[in-house]
Amino acid sequence: MTAAMKLISVMGLIVLISLGKAVDAAGECGKSSPDNEAMKLAPCAEAAQDENSPVSASCCAQVRKIGQSPKCLCAVMLSNTAKASGIKPEIAITIPKRCNIANRPVGYKCGEYTLP
Repeated sequence: MTAAMKLISVMGLIVLISLGKAVDAAGECGKSSPDNEAMKLAPCAEAAQDENSPVSASCCAQVRKIGQSPKCLCAVMLSNTAKASGIKPEIAITIPKRCNIANRPVGYKCGEYTLP
């Protein structure tokens, strides 16, 4: 095999490995996007717009699941889907406390907001 063919083979192998890693890459919410995760928080829509609105049990259940990763919860709260749905981040960030989630990441910085 010529040197040029060996180089092309090695380069091709590197490209294939890189593509494989890009497909398996995980973001803040694992393999799901923050926008997809935001859709799961539909039961929280009213509570994320009005701090006096009660937080439903289904909302709290979803926040508990997503909140296992504070980075994911933050990414979801700041996602385009959340913004388009009219949530207010300064109110949405209070939902874990309003759900009485004991192990919530108190003091976690999420953009310009801090979890109470």
